[in-house]
Amino acid sequence: MYQIISKVLKWADDRNLIEGGCPKSQMLKCVSEVGELADNVNKQNDISDDIGDVLVTLTILSAQHGLTLEECLEVAYEDIKDRKGVMLDGVFIKDTDPSFEGAMAVIAARRVHMEQ
Repeated sequence: MYQIISKVLKWADDRNLIEGGCPKSQMLKCVSEVGELADNVNKQNDISDDIGDVLVTLTILSAQHGLTLEECLEVAYEDIKDRKGVMLDGVFIKDTDPSFEGAMAVIAARRVHMEQ
């Protein structure tokens, strides 16, 4: 991963996208790429290029702010590492959410129904 990130940073630096670029414009580019990713997820198309494009835009955006993807990912991981919860109908419900117990009951009822 380090090697490809280094290549992306060199590519961006060669085009003056880091020092001469605008973080607001880079963020808009990232949102555009996320939109393309969402469209292809929805259409069940290959999303490998779309995920890569999002990572490229995030690599550049992080560099524009003097950060690395690794640093940002570490910060995010530290925030979520002890998070507990459950996925129900496509929504992650934290164990601190008032609806958590109800969600657990729904999941348990579904499991019982499937076992029958």
